[in-house]
Amino acid sequence: MSTIVITGGSRGIGAAAVELFASKGHRVCFLYEKNHAAAQAVVEKCGAQAFCCDVADGQAVKEVFSQIGDVDVLICNAGIAHIGLMQDTDPELWDRMFHVNVKGIYNCVNAALPSFLHKQAGCIVTVSSMWGQVGASCEVVYSATKGAIISMTKAMAKEFAPSGIRVNCVAPGLILTEMCSMLDQETLDAVAQETPVGHNGTPMDVAKAMEYLVDAPFVTGQILPVNGGYVI
Repeated sequence: MSTIVITGGSRGIGAAAVELFASKGHRVCFLYEKNHAAAQAVVEKCGAQAFCCDVADGQAVKEVFSQIGDVDVLICNAGIAHIGLMQDTDPELWDRMFHVNVKGIYNCVNAALPSFLHKQAGCIVTVSSMWGQVGASCEVVYSATKGAIISMTKAMAKEFAPSGIRVNCVAPGLILTEMCSMLDQETLDAVAQETPVGHNGTPMDVAKAMEYLVDAPFVTGQILPVNGGYVI
């Protein structure tokens, strides 16, 4: 049984990942920031351990990982999104997006590294987006953070491989989560029609891709698209 830490685990993709890995008998710990009710629901459903923590706060992350103890797998799923014109994106929002989406990974990886280095083994899965691969109009800051995650993943994979640590990334397409609440049904339907498989994704689609990367010992430094063929 492995200890798996998942950030952003109270809703959407994170909650699906918690459910999937817990069902396999792993000890699953997840971080969440605000939604206590959603976190408690995941705990009651899956038997996982929940820790309230803003991943952008490095000291808070260290304290949580000290409570968790030894870690085998880290899944960096926490992230926030924004849709809006570049010129309407204020500096505070820009910084917050990078602090959560990018610095949050930096904080969590550094907190997990002592366990990984001690064992000379470990697995990290990051979460980017198809917009991190190709960019999206009216999502410049989101695309920028997700593109940074792809570069971080590849660089960490090269740096950590001699220590037995694998690092990979999933790049979801349009996944039906609360993050889609900013999109109307017409837009959702249009994306589904443009997607070769004919429908949008579910959180469990991404969770299963994460499971593959966790269980693939000869795979590192890779970006696994989970987008139904929307971006090829």
